[in-house]
Amino acid sequence: MPRSIRFGGAQYVRGCRACAFGVDGSYALVVRLAFMAQVSGYPPIIILKDDVDASQGIGQIISNINACEQVVEVLHSTLGPRGMDKLIQGSDGKVTISNDGATILRVLEVVHPAARLLADIAKSQDEEVGDGTTSVVLLAGELLRQAKGFLEDGVHPRVIIYAYREAHRMISERLKQIAVDVSGQLKVLRADPERVSTEEREAARALLQRCAGTALNSKLIAQYREFFAGIAVDAVLALDDDLDLDMIGVKKVNGGSVTDSCLVAGVGFKKTFSYAGFEQQPKKIHQPKILLLNLELELKSEKENAEVRVQSAAAYQQIVDAEWNIIYEKLEKIVATGARVVLSRLAIGDLATQYFADRGVFCAGRVPDADLQRVARAVGARVQTTVHDMRVEEALGTCEWFEERQVGAERFNFFTGCKEARSATILLRGGSEQFLDETERSLHDAIMIVRRTLKYPELVAGGGAVEMELSKFLRERSRHIQGKAQLLLAAYGKALETIPRTLCENAGFDATDLLNKLRAKHATSDENLWFGANLETGEPQDCWQNYVWEPVLIRANAFASATEAACTILSIDETLKTETSDKNDAIR
Repeated sequence: MPRSIRFGGAQYVRGCRACAFGVDGSYALVVRLAFMAQVSGYPPIIILKDDVDASQGIGQIISNINACEQVVEVLHSTLGPRGMDKLIQGSDGKVTISNDGATILRVLEVVHPAARLLADIAKSQDEEVGDGTTSVVLLAGELLRQAKGFLEDGVHPRVIIYAYREAHRMISERLKQIAVDVSGQLKVLRADPERVSTEEREAARALLQRCAGTALNSKLIAQYREFFAGIAVDAVLALDDDLDLDMIGVKKVNGGSVTDSCLVAGVGFKKTFSYAGFEQQPKKIHQPKILLLNLELELKSEKENAEVRVQSAAAYQQIVDAEWNIIYEKLEKIVATGARVVLSRLAIGDLATQYFADRGVFCAGRVPDADLQRVARAVGARVQTTVHDMRVEEALGTCEWFEERQVGAERFNFFTGCKEARSATILLRGGSEQFLDETERSLHDAIMIVRRTLKYPELVAGGGAVEMELSKFLRERSRHIQGKAQLLLAAYGKALETIPRTLCENAGFDATDLLNKLRAKHATSDENLWFGANLETGEPQDCWQNYVWEPVLIRANAFASATEAACTILSIDETLKTETSDKNDAIR
């Protein structure tokens, strides 16, 4: 028997699926329209399908916050130099070991629609600045946790959103005031070497290396941070002024020690599949002309069920000769250009390999597209789709040296001394595939930090120092504001302390005791601006004097992304979910 409810003094029957209660006790979107229709004497208006599950109200916002807190709980123990790693086995059986927030959330494939926003901001942070992916998720989760208490006390979500955005505006201004400009020290790296002393260049390089070391300090390769920080800095400085990351290639070679990793100033890629005659080709060429192709140089096999009818053996021989003549014509035109190195995105067969070997030409087919494009930019060549009517001067490129070298159990082709565009290739060595993958991700973060520091040369201290300073700033500003905004600004400031608190907890120290000491340091004097947590002693330290530096862009982007994500989740008061979306989630 359908139950009845009262609304506005009238009684209505809840007898249709569209008027069903939501999962949190709230009515579906169509209830009010159905009530209005019954009051007017018309049949109910149903605007949603029967398989739609709708939930709304403050309960739904809190439900979304709880889902985000579960994501934060996964990443909580990974923050900082003493953070733990996560081992994740995917549905395909592949094992990933990492403490990078963006990588963990990508592998986990979060399906909750609100919690997925945290995965998106971690991905955005990784693509924009390379580091701070875990921090941005923890900060967004803490902002939501602070807001949950106000929501339960009856504060409207829009009041919280407005206060959070105002707090972010305040700390953004403060962040610009306290950031340290190092552009004067870094400009020597792009100046004429004859006008700059060696000491100045080494000081600028050391500054970049300390920023990269801070990023690597929390990675799996933290014990080798000085070694890899140097590689990251040299790789970025080897680029042109545009600092295009596509010109840095990272190649992984199993085996050997981690310290066997090296940087090659040029383009390198793993030797591709080769046919008989390859060993007769030259392996080292000085100032070669280089031709890049996007066509096959091999005899094509007939398709299945292909049929050719001929009247005589001579007619069949004409077909065979025509096929050979076509490929020989291509090979003759290539050799006539004077090219000594020929690379192709498609296959180069055994006939072409032996033909080139007899004429002292090196060739490689099935070269990956990314490597071919890097070679094209570095040597100044253009990829050709045909060998007919080529403009040789525009098509060919050159470099100082081409060489094939043995690296571990693999052979690599290197192009060095490229004048058209500067490039670098990093060869990573290690004992396992998982370790090499994490090393590559860590090195990518360090390279991004160095690149961003060169483009935006402003630094702040890490170790939770900048968060403690901004938290103190917000608490002081909130005392001069009346109303609910005062409490909300203080809550935002308290949320900022989640970074130093989590760093202390993951290092095994008493977070409450250390935070009290940090608050006292920042409150007593403006000279204690950069005091943060020393995760070796559990005491406050001047992080700037101890070279714990990071670009201000990391913090600025993290604060902006976390605030926007928190405000977005707080503004969602209704979720509509269909059975179709459930099926799609199950398929994923």
